[in-house]
This record gives sequence, structure tokens and C-alpha cells, in this order.
Amino acid sequence: MALDQGRVMEQLTAGQELATSLYRYQTDFSVPLGLALAYLLREEWSQMTCSSAGEQVSDCFDLMTLCLNLWGRSFSGTVQAWDQYWDKEAENLSLALTDTWLTGNPERLKEFLSRQAHIVHQVAHGLPEAIQAIEQAFGFHFKASDVAGETERFFLYRVEPTHPQIAVQQTAKPILIIPPFVLGSNILAFLPKENKSYAHAFANQGIPTYIRVMKDIQKTPACQTMTMEEDILDIRHFCEQIMTIHGKKVTLNGYCQGGFTSVCAILSNELDLSVDALITCVAPMDGTRSQGLSGFLNSLPPRFNRLCYGTKVLPSGNSVADGQLMGWVYKLKSIETEAPLPALLKDAILVKNGNISKTAAALNFWLKNERSDIPLNIARMSFNSFTIPVTKEGVLPVRPFGRTLNFKGIREKNMPWLLCYGENDDLVEKEAALAPLDFLKVETSPFPKGHVAIATSWSNPSSDYALDKKFGNASQYRGPVRFQLDLNQDSGAPT
Repeated sequence: MALDQGRVMEQLTAGQELATSLYRYQTDFSVPLGLALAYLLREEWSQMTCSSAGEQVSDCFDLMTLCLNLWGRSFSGTVQAWDQYWDKEAENLSLALTDTWLTGNPERLKEFLSRQAHIVHQVAHGLPEAIQAIEQAFGFHFKASDVAGETERFFLYRVEPTHPQIAVQQTAKPILIIPPFVLGSNILAFLPKENKSYAHAFANQGIPTYIRVMKDIQKTPACQTMTMEEDILDIRHFCEQIMTIHGKKVTLNGYCQGGFTSVCAILSNELDLSVDALITCVAPMDGTRSQGLSGFLNSLPPRFNRLCYGTKVLPSGNSVADGQLMGWVYKLKSIETEAPLPALLKDAILVKNGNISKTAAALNFWLKNERSDIPLNIARMSFNSFTIPVTKEGVLPVRPFGRTLNFKGIREKNMPWLLCYGENDDLVEKEAALAPLDFLKVETSPFPKGHVAIATSWSNPSSDYALDKKFGNASQYRGPVRFQLDLNQDSGAPT
């Protein structure tokens, strides 16, 4: 009887934990929805007299139609996620019920129920605890001595090798990494101690490695009001500093949005004296070719497809793009898998297969915590790149310093460019990343998996697509670290 009471309590506890987990996942999804509604009402109130009542009703009807479409996709994704989860579990339940019916022995059914209770417990407690515990292992943990430079808006940090036996070669060709604003810089130092770090993959080869990190936007008005021109001038300042230290021009390396920024900076001609090579990884060179994000933005009624519907006002009075809301837009784009119940079931599949790996915990930590607000001018640049296509002549949709930027300018500078992309990237599809190939010859390297695999899976030197190796048929592709090492060898520096 005591055993039966224990089973009953186990199942009651599991039910409570399941309800709590569902509430948590629903809240994570709904909080940005509340923000979106607040911004919508604010903007609609301020623009009430700017359009007729008929236009307002028509636009709101179109928005409601979009919401219903998203709800339908969410429902479809929920059904699919449920089927995927129960594909194996239903068979186990059927065998347990059959065994109980035929033999009268309920042990197999009890084991099944206990296993489900354990999965629920892991989702409710085990996974959050693992995510919290991984914080010290995830990302950069710079010290004051790592600061190599500073502007009003950014810190320049040296990335030191994680292996004490490796020394940085001071006369080698240096590299400056420009991380994305949206994803943050810490994704490029995923798990350094586990040999899964994009930035440390360079440093651990003795390459002088630097990364530019934006200051806390909440506390730094200069970040809040930053323009694209200031962004580029800060890159130039750091590149000049690095070149002075190492005596060689810098390789500029942009990841995701940082890649687009890097290309714009080079094409602006501001880096001609300090940069002579370029690496971009999963960078949206023409965001309008992205079927996912660009497609979602284009599905919005034009009235609501503006940055003002995603901005918030800080205590300083400056407006910035709400990072939490921008992260939510990515969820809406993939709502079939990011709606509350599919997200919970995805995590249930993750934990039911065994212990929660450090990789899984780190990915979840990044997804939950690495979202910051974005300078409005920078968000506008990114927004333009996803809504205004590159022209047939190769002209980009942004004009820093009032200058026309054309992809062909890279060819005129005779600058080597390695363009890396993800074969199954659903955030920056390869069509968006490979847009420059329409206008000039660029060395490309395709990597399996998605948007952050280069910074996670393939940053491990023992992986099949290690960044410091050649891969593919006849080894025709180079990883970004291999590209940098070869540039260093070509310059006559020791490797």
C-alpha cells in the first residue's frame, strides 16, 4: 500500500510540475507579446489622425489575418511535436498496458509512469538547474587586463589561448572579430574549456586575436544613439591600434550581422590603411533573399512593418530597438517549433535521452539570457538590409558617410574574402549569405547544420569540419582559422 501511495504522490507531483512548466513556457512566449501590444497601442494612438478610419480598419483586419495564420501554424506545430514525442512513447505505453492486462503485473506500467514523471521533473527542475550551472563555463569572462582598447561605445579585448602551453605570436597577422548585435558576443566563446569556442579557435593557434564588444547599452548613452558611421569609425580605430601593436594589417572577421557591418566598413574605404583581408560567417549580405525572416517581415501589413513598432524609450530618453521583442520575432518566424508546447516537448525529448549535456545547457543559457537592446540606427541598418534588396549593379541598401557601397569594391581592393555559410541555416539562408557571388568571385566554405554550428560544433578542433582544417571533396574548402593561418604564412610570418 505504501508503494501505491508513493506512486500516487509521484504522479501528483509530476502533474504539478507539468502545469508549472507549461506556465513557464507560456510566460516566456507571452511576455514579448505584451510588449508588442503595448508598442502597437502607443504608435497607433500617436498616429490616430494620420490615416482614415477605413484604412485603420483594413490594416487591423490584415494584422488579425496574419495572427490567425500564426495561430494555425502554431497549432499544426503543436500536433506535429506531440506526434514526434509520442511516436516511441505510445508504443511503450501500449506494451505496458498489454503486459498489465495479460499478466496482472503492473510493474511495467509503473516503470513507464515513473519514467514520464522523471522526464517532467527534468524539464521542470533538471534543465533549469543545468542552464544556471553552465553560466561560469559559457562565454567570455574577460579581466581588466584583457582590455586592449576602448571608445565611447566599445571595448577591444584580447582573446588569450585557453591552453597555457600556447603562446601568441606577436609578429603574426592579427584578426579582429566583429560579433553580431542581436546574438551577442558570448556565442563566439561558447564553451572555451570544452574546445568549443570560435574566438579561441584562432587564439589557440597562436594568432593574435581580438574581439570588439559593445558596452552596456542600458548605461551608455553613446551606445544608445550610435550611428553606422560611428560604428565604422570605431572599427577603424581598433584596427589601427592592432596594426600598431603587431606591425601587420588586420583581417576583419564578422559573424552574422557583424559580417554585414564588416563588409560595409570595408566598402566605405575607411579601413584601407589597416585591413587587407575579410572573413564573414553566416552573414546576411542580402536579407531580402531570406525566405524565413524576410518572408515574415513581408507578411506584415506595410502599416506595421516599421521599426517604431519595436522600439522602447530608455530612462535617458533615447529610443532603442527592444532586444527581447526582436528575439520574439525569430520565434514567430519559426512558430511551428517555438510555440510554448512544442518548445516544452522539444526539451522533453532532450532530457529523456539521458543526462543534460553541457552543449545543450549552454545553448539554452544563450537563448534565454543573451538578448540585449540594439541601437536604433544600427537596427535600422539591419532592417533595411532585410527589406531593400541589393541592386542589379551590386549596390547595398545603406549609405554610411553618404557614400554608395558596391560589392564590386572588394574586387577593386584586391582583398581576399572567405565567405562561410551554413548549409541548413534557417535564420540566414545560404541564398542571403551568397549574394555577393552575383557580383564578384569570392572563396566560399559551406558548413553543415545551422546558424551557430560554426561557433559551436565545428569550433572543436577534433570535429569533422574543424575551423583550422581543409574539408570537402579533395579538401577544396578552408575553415576560417585555416584561411587566417594561410594568410599569415603568405605574409612570411612564422606559423
